[in-house]
Parts: sequence; C-alpha cells; structure tokens
Amino acid sequence: MAVFGKAQYIKRVEDDRLLTGKGGFSDNLSRPNQVHVVLVRSPHAHARIVKIDSAAARKAPGVVAVYGWADMEKEGSGYFVLPAMFPNADGKKPDMTPRRPLAHEVVRYVGEPVVAVVADTRAQAADAAELVEIEYETLSAVTEIDDALKPDAPQVWKGAPGNRVGFNRFGDAAKADAAFAAAAHVVAMDIVHQRLIVNAMEPRAIMAEWDGDRMVVHIGSQNPSATRDILCDVILKMPKDKVRVLVRDIGGGFGMRTGIQPDESVAVWVAKVLKRPAKWRAERSEEFASATAGRDQLHKMALALDKDGRILALRMDAFANVGAYPSGAGIAIPLFVGPKVSTGTYVVPLVDFKITCVLTNTGTIGAYRGAGRPECLLDLERLMDTAARQLAIDPAELRRRNFVTPAQMPYTTAMGETYDTGDFNLFLTKTLAAADWDGFPARKAEAEKRGKLYGRGLASYVEWTSAMVMNEMAHYEVRADGKVVIWMGTQGMGQGLQTSFTQLASELLGIDPSQIEIAMGDSDKVGGVGSMGSRSAYIGGSAVLTGSEKLVDKGKELAADALEASTADIVYAGGRFTITGTDRGIGLGELAAKQPDQRIFIENVNTVDGIAWPNGAHVGEVEIDPETGDVTLRRYTTVDDVGRPLHRPIVFGQIHGGCAQGIGQALLEENVYDRESGQLITGSFMDYAMPRAGTFPTFNNQLDDSVPARTNPLGAKGVGESGAVGSTPTVMNAIMDALWPLGIRNIQMPATPLRVWNAIQEARK
Repeated sequence: MAVFGKAQYIKRVEDDRLLTGKGGFSDNLSRPNQVHVVLVRSPHAHARIVKIDSAAARKAPGVVAVYGWADMEKEGSGYFVLPAMFPNADGKKPDMTPRRPLAHEVVRYVGEPVVAVVADTRAQAADAAELVEIEYETLSAVTEIDDALKPDAPQVWKGAPGNRVGFNRFGDAAKADAAFAAAAHVVAMDIVHQRLIVNAMEPRAIMAEWDGDRMVVHIGSQNPSATRDILCDVILKMPKDKVRVLVRDIGGGFGMRTGIQPDESVAVWVAKVLKRPAKWRAERSEEFASATAGRDQLHKMALALDKDGRILALRMDAFANVGAYPSGAGIAIPLFVGPKVSTGTYVVPLVDFKITCVLTNTGTIGAYRGAGRPECLLDLERLMDTAARQLAIDPAELRRRNFVTPAQMPYTTAMGETYDTGDFNLFLTKTLAAADWDGFPARKAEAEKRGKLYGRGLASYVEWTSAMVMNEMAHYEVRADGKVVIWMGTQGMGQGLQTSFTQLASELLGIDPSQIEIAMGDSDKVGGVGSMGSRSAYIGGSAVLTGSEKLVDKGKELAADALEASTADIVYAGGRFTITGTDRGIGLGELAAKQPDQRIFIENVNTVDGIAWPNGAHVGEVEIDPETGDVTLRRYTTVDDVGRPLHRPIVFGQIHGGCAQGIGQALLEENVYDRESGQLITGSFMDYAMPRAGTFPTFNNQLDDSVPARTNPLGAKGVGESGAVGSTPTVMNAIMDALWPLGIRNIQMPATPLRVWNAIQEARK
C-alpha cells in the first residue's frame, strides 16, 4: 500500500461548488407547502411573563399558528435538562433549571425566545410577530461575574445559591503556598477573557419535513448523530430510527454548531405538529443575542519562580460566566478542558487552581475555537513574558530554562496529562530564526524615529485535542463503476476535510482522487462524535488509513476467489489486484460488480492510542501610535508542529484562520451587555468590531514534521485550533512590550485604540 505524505497536493475538492454558488446550505432549501417560523424574543434580561396576547397575530395574513411553551408541552415536547456536572465549593450540587425551547413563566436573558409565529412566508411571520403583545414584570438582572458573586446579587435561579453552578480544584494548595513563600520572584495579574460572538459566515438555519413516517431534519451541525439523538429524546419523543439528520455544507462551525440549540428545535416540533415542512433561519441580530458565545472568564493568576527564573508553582483563581442557561460545554470547558494545557510547554512542578462557574442574565456560553485552551495558555504566556521583563531575562531564554525536553517524553504534567512527543525548544528556535528575532532592535529604532511605540511578543503553546473520544468511523463502499465512497463520522464545516481525506485515501489506495467520494452528514449512515476538538485529521484520518488496509485485505480474498488463486498470491497496487508473477488481475470496480449486491462494503471503526499534542511557537511585532492608541500588527511568524500533515495548504489555511480569530480577540472583539439593564450593547456589526484583511500582515507560517505523534498510525496531531491558542497571547505580549517603558504593566483585551490611549494618558500623568 502507498504511504501518504507526497510533495504534491490535490486541488481542494470543495472549492468548485462553493465558489460557483452551488454549495448546499440549509437556508437554500425550499419545499412545497412549507411554513416559516419566526421567534418573538424577550426584550428584557430578567422578567416574569404576566400575559401573552396572540389574538391579533393569529388573524394576520398567512399566519398558520402561534405557539407558546404551553402548546409545545401539550403536544408532547420535552425540555432540555443539564444535570449538575460538578458540585459547588461547598460540596453541594446546584439544582439545575430546565431550559425550554420557548420561555416558561420567566425570561432570563435578552433574546430568549417566548413565542413562535408560523406563517406561509417568512415576511408574513415576521409581520405577525410584531403583533404579539407580551406583558412583562421586570426583575433585577445581573450580567457581570463580579456583580453576580456579591452577597446581595439578584439570583438567576432559585436552585443555584450565590449564582454558582459548578466548582473544580486541581493541585496541592499547601505545597503551592510553600513554593510561593520560598520564591525569589512572584508575578501576578488579573486577566479578563472577554465574551466573543461566534459570527459564523452562515447564520443558523434548519428545515424539517416529513418523509413518509419519518422526520428528516436539514441543519448545519458538527455532529449529525448527536443532533438526531437530542431531537429524539427531548423534542420529538420519537425512536431514533424515525428521525434522520442531514448536513450538507456549513458556513463555519467554530464550536457553536455542536449538537442543536433550543431555539433551533422549535421548527422541528412545528413540522411534527403541522405535518408540513417547517423552516427557521436566524437573523444576524438573533445570532448576536441568542447563539452560544465564547470565553467570558476572569482569571486571577500568579507564577512563582526561583532566583534563576525556573518555575516553582502556578496559581489560578478563575471564574467563568456561563450565562443564564449553562450548556454542557459551557461548564466543562472552564472546569475540565482548559486546565489540561494550563502548564503549557514548561516543567511546572506544582499547581493550585480553583475554578467557579457563575450564572448571569446573559446568553449561553458554549464552545468557541480553542475552548478553554486559549484562556489558560494566554494566562501562562502573559505571565512568562511579564516575568522575563521583571527579571531582565530574554523572554526566549526564560522559556528555554523551563521547557519540557524531548528526553523527558513521554512527560506527565502536574495536571496528570501525558505528552507523548514534543521538541518545544526546536520549534522556538526555528520561529525566532524565521521571525528575525535578532533584527528586532533595528526595527524598533526605526519606528521610534517616527514617533511610534514598537514591541514584540512571543508565545510557546501546546494544544489538547480529541474531545475525549478516541474512535471514529470510516466505512468503505466500492461500487461497480470503480467509485470508492468513504462514509465518515467527522463533519466538514469549511476546514477542508473532504480534500484532506480524499488525498489520503488516494495515496493509500493508489487510485485517482476523482474516484473517491468522502460522504458525511447523514445520521442514517454515520455515527461518531463528529468534528470538534481538533480531532478530525488524526482520529478520522487514522480511520481512513485502517479502512484502506481492511479494504485491500478483503479485496485480496475476493480477488483470489474471482481469479481462482490463493489469497497469499494476490498483490494490490493502483486499484488493481493481480496474481504474483502474472498479468492476470481484476480492478476494484470489476471486483465489486461480481459481488451479490454489486459492491464491496467494509465497516471500520478505528481507535487511536490517545491524545495528540500539537504545539509550536508564535512571534509577533506591533506598532502603536501613542497619540491615537491605534495598534498595527506589523509582522507575524509561526512554526507549528502538527505531526505529519495530511495536506499542507489545508493546514496553512487552518493556521491562518485560527490566528485571525485569536488576533481579533486581542485587538477588536468584545460582546458587551449594559451592566444595569442587561441590554446587549454590541448587538450588530455596527458595534462589534470584526477583523478584516487589513488587520493582518502577511503571515509567515512554517511547519516542521520531524516530531510525529506516537498515539496514532498517521503521526498527525491536529491543527484546527492551534492558531487561536497561540496568537492571542503573542499579540498581547507584543502590545505590553511596547507599553512597558511607559510604566504600563497590564491591559485587558481587546486592546482597542481607546483602551490603549487611555492607558498611555494615565501613565503620562
């Protein structure tokens, strides 16, 4: 069998349909006799629902029905119940409030859906929604972590005293205290990881329709089978074989599209009740208010070092805003996932972490690219750069003194995680060379001549992957025309999986890429956890590898029978089985045509040996105008360890995208609620600043594949979130390096011109 990883890479399989407008997105679907659903949402952050008057809306042109929660409950819908995943610090588990697709009695954030209006056209439904009159009794609301934790704070739920819904602790507090007491140097800072709007290019949309006695749901989802299971168990109360979820193209997932969100499920219930196709698509303003958001954490950090700059201990007291209705991801990310990488690429002997999840009257927090790892890695890298300045040590040298070395691999961290491989100093050294680290003083001097502040930042990162599920499917079907269809449990959402897997299978089977079809997004035919946690390439790709091997082995048996030869005498190459030493043979398609059902089918679920740990180093340089506070990113360099890349151009695209999101967080993006009213201040692109092409310099991205993973047969490590992990601390470190001579010791994200200018003015006083 061929070995993957050739120098030439195939053209992206997805591009032709996407660039010519032939992509298959959920909102493109239209069915005869369909109805449209528009949701009436709460204008209040916290209020009691006194009365709903839908009479005028029901009489409006084209209106088919108007529903509230009472109607859904009467017709058999259930509600979403998140069990208490972690107890609070007092050892007691909170009483988790059920979340209904439409609000019941009380609304708890601006944008919570209350009423569903169903009409023949979207315009009619939107017009009728304006006629729904809802009387509210407003209640006190709380939107920020500090306010929610005050003793007299308004309670988001009765069952969560003090607005706390989960606590976790790691490490040894007594030993860490002793290490801090004995430390020659202690660096401490508070870091706010602001709330971010996902802002996928494609807003959420869903189409549900009856097909005989089954429900077929078209949706953009990163995990079709999980979406089906939630719909069956919670909303439809139907057997899983009676519901089919189909996913075509997705205009960006970023963690927001793992499973299904409650407001999306309303249209599916409508289709069941009316026995008509039902469609819902979010307006962009609805996405700002009601789609799951990311980050929103406050971390109080401290790092202890000895006289030589070696790390003694790391301390964290963290608080995560999970919104009014926590999601599983919103709880697990701060309490469990993020801390896995909190010690980074360094030998950190001791940790003492306390993490608390906090309820507020805001939208739900969920997964967002990186999911906890960008927060914890930013903490550590900010502390390392600050320590280097305080100790007057080159930031690269300080990192070298503390790196886990290749000789220590496999290395178990203070968090109990085991790195299988990693040469962190190699990647730092390569990044410094590629970034022209030694040429920085000349660039800084030139900028200062122009009256600008100039700084550089460095970050070394390691990334946790897998989403804690180590297996994935890749079922092979060879058809009589020679086409090889591979049914994958992973899900494409713009990251190029069809291209990567097509190339991999093409090389492994030795056949033209045009003969391979990667099939995803059909819950009738795929299972698995889907695509999240940077798992697709190394777990899904490993399934492609073992599936190819199984196909060849099965093909040899079938070919031996067809050619009347011994299996041991059959060899395979280039899509053809032959008898050793002869020209007698049979092709894949011809062999499939001879089978009873005219196909060869191989079921294959592969399990990898463990987590892969992508890593690398980033260097960035910024220029700041002290008169305006404007920050310009001048240079950006990365050298990343993704193990053995499946398709280098795809990998670079993922690094670019991750860096763009991380840099957007550092410089621009922040979702803000009014502290008193709970109203969403940044509710549109007029108020929420997204990065543009001009925000970035030309990225200098490089790979080194000399350190393959040992946990999977491909040696791949994943890349989908790495850019978002490494870029934010790099840019913030560069900004602080430029501002440090002015006496500025900390600045919170995003480093907007106003925030930077205010810091400069305060320092000048």
